[in-house]
Amino acid sequence: MLNRRHPTFQSNTLRAIAMRYWWVNQNQTYTTEVRGNFMWSPKANANGARNPFYDFMREVAVGDIVFSFCDTRIKALGVVTGPAQTAPKPDFGSAGSNWSKEGWYVPVYYCAFDLPIRPKDHMAIIGPFLPSRYSPLQLSGDGLQGVYLTVVPEPLANALIGLMGQQFYDALAVVTGFPIAPDLEEADDITFGPDMGPTFKDQLIKARRGQGVFRSNVLLTEESCRVTGVSDPKHLRASHIKPWKVANDSERLSGFNGLLLSPHIDHLFDKGYISFSNSQELLVVPEVKADLLEKWGIDPGTRVGDFNREQKSFMEFHRIEIFKGPWP
Repeated sequence: MLNRRHPTFQSNTLRAIAMRYWWVNQNQTYTTEVRGNFMWSPKANANGARNPFYDFMREVAVGDIVFSFCDTRIKALGVVTGPAQTAPKPDFGSAGSNWSKEGWYVPVYYCAFDLPIRPKDHMAIIGPFLPSRYSPLQLSGDGLQGVYLTVVPEPLANALIGLMGQQFYDALAVVTGFPIAPDLEEADDITFGPDMGPTFKDQLIKARRGQGVFRSNVLLTEESCRVTGVSDPKHLRASHIKPWKVANDSERLSGFNGLLLSPHIDHLFDKGYISFSNSQELLVVPEVKADLLEKWGIDPGTRVGDFNREQKSFMEFHRIEIFKGPWP
């Protein structure tokens, strides 16, 4: 049997998995994009001119490998899990305040490196492989401020992989083990108003299922399931607090209108069998408390943590309109 750490296995695996390599500069948005598992860029410069480093967003394909660069270091490895989509700007906070509100969104699953490499320290190795056009770095090893996403030629990718060593393959095993979501068809119960533009339609379809920009926005706000404590996003659902069918379009995509919940907790919350109080208490319908909590290993005394101001507003709606039991 071929050893998974053997160079031949690693090389063949990479050729099978990744058609292309990419370099993304995330100095302003690293934390939010890596936590939210995505890349996002405007479609054009502020003056409306085309930007090749934004246009590249449309060229990425499922299975492509992404090197995430921030603060002079390659800090994470990602795999593209879906094609580029038109989407509203995610909740970046103060970052990108001058960017347009509409752009390209690409879902990417990341794994952060324990020992990020600093390319500037290895330019004798990297320099000869920098492309003459659309390079991710200057010859000095410094980053290029105007670059967001650019192609990494295979010789340059091989040089970077050699510098990263085994941690590259360890991260690759993590990101390629993440299930890639299938294409989503429009559900029968999704309707759009007459003034609905095409920009948000696809994202609203995905938001109905807890995916797309909505899920990324929730990941920027929530770290784990409030009840079970599970923190690995691939085991959690992004659940609307104010249900999709009664929310407006802005609320449907807002990360503050969502929680990360384990599947069985999501079921109870969505159906109104549980809710959460502003004093961090788990609220439970009596018949559920008597029957399911013990069987599902749920502690009714669990403290679910505090909510921010926006979340409290949505939670109040859930307690009044969705929760089926009494609450203080």
